[in-house]
Amino acid sequence: MTDPVAVPFWLLLLILAFAAITFASHFLFPSVRWFFRKRAEKALSRLNRRLDRPIEFFKLARRQDMIVRLSYDPRVLEAVADHAAETGVPGSVAFEEARRYAREIVPGFSATLYFGVATRLARRLSRLAYRVRIGKVDAALAHIDPKATVIFVMNHRSNMDYVLITWLVANRSAISYAVGEWARIWPLSALIRSMGAYFIRRGSRNTLYRRVLARYVQMATAEGTTQAIFPEGGLSLDGRVGPAKMGLLSYIVSAYEPGGRDVVFVPVGLAYDRVLEDRILTQAAQAGTRRFRGKPLAIIGFLLRNLWRKFRGRFKGFGTTAAGFGPPVSLRAFLAEAPHRPTEELGAYLMAEITKVVPVLPVPLVAAALLEKPLDRAALTAAVTALQARLSVQGAVQKLPPQGLEAILTEGLTPLINRGLIDANLQITQGSAALIGFYAAPVVQRLETAP
Repeated sequence: MTDPVAVPFWLLLLILAFAAITFASHFLFPSVRWFFRKRAEKALSRLNRRLDRPIEFFKLARRQDMIVRLSYDPRVLEAVADHAAETGVPGSVAFEEARRYAREIVPGFSATLYFGVATRLARRLSRLAYRVRIGKVDAALAHIDPKATVIFVMNHRSNMDYVLITWLVANRSAISYAVGEWARIWPLSALIRSMGAYFIRRGSRNTLYRRVLARYVQMATAEGTTQAIFPEGGLSLDGRVGPAKMGLLSYIVSAYEPGGRDVVFVPVGLAYDRVLEDRILTQAAQAGTRRFRGKPLAIIGFLLRNLWRKFRGRFKGFGTTAAGFGPPVSLRAFLAEAPHRPTEELGAYLMAEITKVVPVLPVPLVAAALLEKPLDRAALTAAVTALQARLSVQGAVQKLPPQGLEAILTEGLTPLINRGLIDANLQITQGSAALIGFYAAPVVQRLETAP
């Protein structure tokens, strides 16, 4: 028993390494994790005291735990059984398919990344590209029930929408976005998932997938997660606020329990003097398809040119962008008034409210006046003045230069002339009518839908 045992030196090193790993995993690592967890909890507590709406436990749960919780949810298991019966596949295969969808959908929120990196980056990018303005902010927003689930519903003009809203509501809460397939490109997907966004396949007709997605949205809503959705289901191709698609809204409404937590929708109207994807969107509208054909080299070239202009002090930004926040809509109150077709009625009502709070900016205002084909600057001035008067009567929020009409004309005309969309005689150039109509659309729509 006491005789020495000779072992090779490499085996001794291997034994010592395993012993060190065992010691660390049982004694050292738990202590280190406890130390950092306590520090993270204190930091999160300080952050929640600063936010109007604290970050919910649901969002802070480990991603793997949430995947398991979603996969074994009774409604998901019921969907698995139905899928297996309809397709004839074994139940285990159907379950694995559902779990794959759960892994695809469930985000992995990081408060450090969201508030330490994302919101700061969003602020810098927004200010670099635009003059950011706030339009209408309804006074009732300050009195939303703290226990209610808040869902921002927005028109979708540009991919900058995510950046802009992330920054503008950073002092209220962390937003969980529903994002499409464009964001599933690695490593962008990992970054977006860690910011709390969940991926959706907008055009999927797979019943099992839709039921797994619906259950995740319902769970997040029931737990009070602040969300942001674009009811139009994609970027606007014509510049207007489009009709709502019933997908996400129907998931929320169908699972709502009158005696439970209220859901409050906040209409948000977004406006831009320059939509970076405008040519891609108008070309897609003319082609009658939503398959955008953005060219990576052209996009990189666009970014590099503007960065070079910024470095030389010649980049003045893309004009103004603004966001308006309309009166909150309580789902509890709405269902009490419209019990027969709740989802359709709610979708139409929310899109109408969004349209009302889209701010009027210089370029859209001037573009709308150009549609009247003024013969000279004096006629254009008269057209802009008449539009302003009509918009004022209808209560539209106009975020225009305070210096007066000449400043409005300058800010509205200069970008259109520099881009060659109109000539020196204020005439729309050949091939530019679609873009002028794209920018004029919010103003035209506001005038058409006013009571």
